Amino acid sequence: MRNICGAIAILAWSSTAMAGASTPVADPIADGKVLVDAYCSDCHVVGRTGESPLPIAPRFRDLNLRYDVEDLSESLVEGIVTAHEAMPEFEFDPIQAAAIIAYLKSLSEPDKNQ
Repeated sequence: MRNICGAIAILAWSSTAMAGASTPVADPIADGKVLVDAYCSDCHVVGRTGESPLPIAPRFRDLNLRYDVEDLSESLVEGIVTAHEAMPEFEFDPIQAAAIIAYLKSLSEPDKNQ
């Protein structure tokens, strides 16, 4: 009986996760900001101003100067690994990766709030 309940729970979770994966993101830039605030801001400055808390961590607003940020999508999904051992490995699902990319790209656009 426990195996049946477990199987039902896994199927229910899988179908919910799959449904969520195909649901379009309402505001990918805002969702990307939430993700980078949660996962990256301890070391990187993730906004338009300021300096990174960890001096060797690149400012996210400058990433577009070093990379085509669109090319980071695969690394975000497969797991970002760097030569810097203090950098933890993160893996995001494709929708999260797209949101992070949208946010990173928005940093190179003129600030609409000014």
